[in-house]
Amino acid sequence: MWGLLGRRRLPAGQAMHLRPCPAIHTMCMRFPIDVFFLDREMRVVRVIRSMAPFRTAVGGRAAHSAVEMMSGWFPENALHEGDVVDLVLLR
Repeated sequence: MWGLLGRRRLPAGQAMHLRPCPAIHTMCMRFPIDVFFLDREMRVVRVIRSMAPFRTAVGGRAAHSAVEMMSGWFPENALHEGDVVDLVLLR
């Protein structure tokens, strides 16, 4: 429910996977984020780069989850709609 709210930053190379999560907001966040939305098969359905604080975003009808990370964490051409991702989960 909280995602990255209240955090000053996220360690390099780490992201937060929120599920279920078809939409996000950056209200009261302290930094811009990159976010991508995934369907149930872990296929990218939307990519948003450098989402500023105090914004909202919807992943679309197919979106089942969202991955939030520090803005600029991965190269501009590294992820596209239709790509299938494999996340390594840390607990």
